[in-house]
Amino acid sequence: MHQEAWNEELQALREEALESLRLSVDEASLEAWRVRYFGKKSQLTAWSRQLGGMDPEERRAVGQQLNAVREVLESGYKGQLEEVRAQAIRHQLAAETLDVTLPGRARRVGTLHPTTRTIEEIEAVFLALGFTIAEGMEVETDEYNFEMLNVPKDHPARDMQDTFYLTDELLLRTHTSPMQVRVMKQIGPNQPLKVIVPGRVYRRDEDDATHSHAFAQIEGLVVGEGVRMSDLKGTLEAFAKALFGQQQSIRLRPSFFPFTEPSVEVDVRCIQCQGTGCRVCKDTGWIEILGAGMVHPHVLEAAGYDARRFSGFAFGMGPERVAMLKYGIPDIRLLYQNDLRFLTQFRRVLS
Repeated sequence: MHQEAWNEELQALREEALESLRLSVDEASLEAWRVRYFGKKSQLTAWSRQLGGMDPEERRAVGQQLNAVREVLESGYKGQLEEVRAQAIRHQLAAETLDVTLPGRARRVGTLHPTTRTIEEIEAVFLALGFTIAEGMEVETDEYNFEMLNVPKDHPARDMQDTFYLTDELLLRTHTSPMQVRVMKQIGPNQPLKVIVPGRVYRRDEDDATHSHAFAQIEGLVVGEGVRMSDLKGTLEAFAKALFGQQQSIRLRPSFFPFTEPSVEVDVRCIQCQGTGCRVCKDTGWIEILGAGMVHPHVLEAAGYDARRFSGFAFGMGPERVAMLKYGIPDIRLLYQNDLRFLTQFRRVLS
């Protein structure tokens, strides 16, 4: 090949390589370009190998042309590589740019669930009255859930507390009352105590506006020498005033619970109408919030207490029902649906 032909071939390769280099806009395509024009199988490499068979004068002239083309292509490659990398950095910085002139985004702040806050408020009231707090297990034995609370297997009261059985003797507790006996046994026979027991309980109830198959309950128990019904009334009246306001009052109505005798239902004056009668209280002026009574001697004896010396009172309430009354919640199911549209409205009330 004559020198003029070499020159034409080299210039054609140069133009082709520069055009291909211009179209290489990322590092992957640039690497492919480098291998094509500078790799072991490239045209430039093949021509360089042919120089050894040329005359010295021709080798010198063609070699100079080869080197000139190689320098142009190497310079172009380095420049294009720097531009591609700089462009990638610019894109990254643009994507990560923080516009400090924009207004800040407020963080969503959570708050306690109305039931949880109500439980804490109830606990605070009874702690101030000298009670301690105990917690029990949700899986309970039939013995502690029923029999030691004066509810034998054939007692009709069991129908009102039908629950979920795991075995013939293990069940999901229907109330926190089993802790009455457990706490008395743990403290030891004939020891005075004042305790409340918050926790979750289960019953096979149909879910509706006022009932749920799983709900919270708070049990209270006081045992000592000379504990009277008047102590029960005074304690519950102090609780009602602390939770609902000093203007609040309560009333006791006769009732029946197997583990207390006598037993009462406890009502508070309607919070909505202040006792004048409304739809919430069904025009009675009162709303039931809990059941209570004097601890049955059989329960005291089952725990090892001398029922001739010691007496006590117990009460149980549903915090969800208290929350519904306090915050005007019409349907208990709203407390379990985790609907933020419902729950967030209590942030300001409960904060």
